[in-house]
Amino acid sequence: MTGHGVAVAALRLRAQLLSGQAESTVAGVTGRLLAVQAQDPLGARLAIRARSRGLLAADVDQALTQARSHVVSWLCRGTLHLVAAEDYWWLHPLTTPQMRTGTARRLAQEGVPPSDAERGVAVIEASLAADGPLTRAQLGSRVARAGVRTEGQALVHLLALATLRGLIVRGPVHAEGQAFVLVRDWLGPPPPALDRDMALGMLARRYLAGHGPATDADLAKWAGVTLGDARRGLAAISSALADREDGLASLTGPADDHPVPPLRLLGAFDPLLLGWASREMFLAPGGPVITINGLFRPFVLVRGKGTTVWRIARGNVVLGETGPLDTAEQAALAAEIADIKRFLSQPASAQPW
Repeated sequence: MTGHGVAVAALRLRAQLLSGQAESTVAGVTGRLLAVQAQDPLGARLAIRARSRGLLAADVDQALTQARSHVVSWLCRGTLHLVAAEDYWWLHPLTTPQMRTGTARRLAQEGVPPSDAERGVAVIEASLAADGPLTRAQLGSRVARAGVRTEGQALVHLLALATLRGLIVRGPVHAEGQAFVLVRDWLGPPPPALDRDMALGMLARRYLAGHGPATDADLAKWAGVTLGDARRGLAAISSALADREDGLASLTGPADDHPVPPLRLLGAFDPLLLGWASREMFLAPGGPVITINGLFRPFVLVRGKGTTVWRIARGNVVLGETGPLDTAEQAALAAEIADIKRFLSQPASAQPW
């Protein structure tokens, strides 16, 4: 990597809260990153850990369950993301309409005609209104009893359809997993809708805060919006952008040092590998981190580069082959292992919602 590439990587690591000052709350992390990929529940919690100090996995569960300050929903790129409740309201209408055609197509492929899809969504809404929160399994049983197909991926796409319509989100955490809730019941009435150009500007500003420097194509890829919309968003905040010779967009701010951390342990689907159009700055092509079926495994970041994978086995952190580590890297590894054990030391909430 060139000297310029190293400087950009360091800035992005700082924006990602992987170097410099860590946050002390779940809201602090999501406030910076905007949305944390969350189809892997443990991976989402480990993403919060890597960017904070002193939190426990149970604090993420508390934010989802008791505080109702965060939800998980299909948002950017049609993928589950953990977001602050206040950001859900404007991200949902901005990033989900483009997913509706694909969801309808997938339902048809799963053997669910439009009339059955409507009936399934109605059952989901009525069930949650009467007895929610309910888990995926509980909702699946009710939908199936109504004569709507739930086999294969049919139920997933029925839940996605209800989500895209703004009816439901994933909210409280229970021993059996995260439950679905009605948006209107869980989050209350929506705030006034944002003008689309204002929302695109907010998207651009918030994206750059957690991912800059970046390009318009990076923003479009991460958010799942068109390149034209990404450019409209950046144009809306042009007065807040730094003057850079490399053409990358970043917010104006102090030009302090951004040292690359010696070593970090990052979880599955960590935002560092999903924030730009290319991940080659932090992860060389090939290798064990991304499987052939598209799973992003937990990985070891050494001096800003993904080197190998790691896993938790019987409460212990087990690493793949890292190669020789210098003294600073060994110390950072020991600290990371200890912190992961601390972070996971308190079990997830098993209280009734």
